[in-house]
Amino acid sequence: MKRIVLDANQFVSALLKPGSNSAEIISLVRKGILELVISEDIILEIRSVLLYPKIRKRHNRSHKYIDTFLKKLISIAVLTPEKLKVDIIKEDPSDNKYLDCAAEGKADFIISGDHHLKDLKMFREIRILDPYSFLKIINEEFSKK
Repeated sequence: MKRIVLDANQFVSALLKPGSNSAEIISLVRKGILELVISEDIILEIRSVLLYPKIRKRHNRSHKYIDTFLKKLISIAVLTPEKLKVDIIKEDPSDNKYLDCAAEGKADFIISGDHHLKDLKMFREIRILDPYSFLKIINEEFSKK
């Protein structure tokens, strides 16, 4: 099973656009086809972004709904210990948490739309892709089976 790290904006995309590539990836996690790797830092960012007034107005979900969503997410994910701290992305150091998480959780992919991450293309043999490119690879692998 492929292990993935999703950046916080992928969760926002999935919530705001149920038919999006991000939503499809989360659906594959829920079905047990992919394994999600996550850290407390990433969970806190997801919560924070989902509660931004501008974003919350668009998804119209309560604090309780978001907290329940995050608890369910944690229950199906691999939670990393957050001991590794890399300093690779200088332009936006907060993005380094995704590299930390992926390395600690032995992820195969980081999925992000963020150019700071995507520009790396690879980190410690972990591929960094946008959602569309990731799904294209996964669908090709499934069609070969």
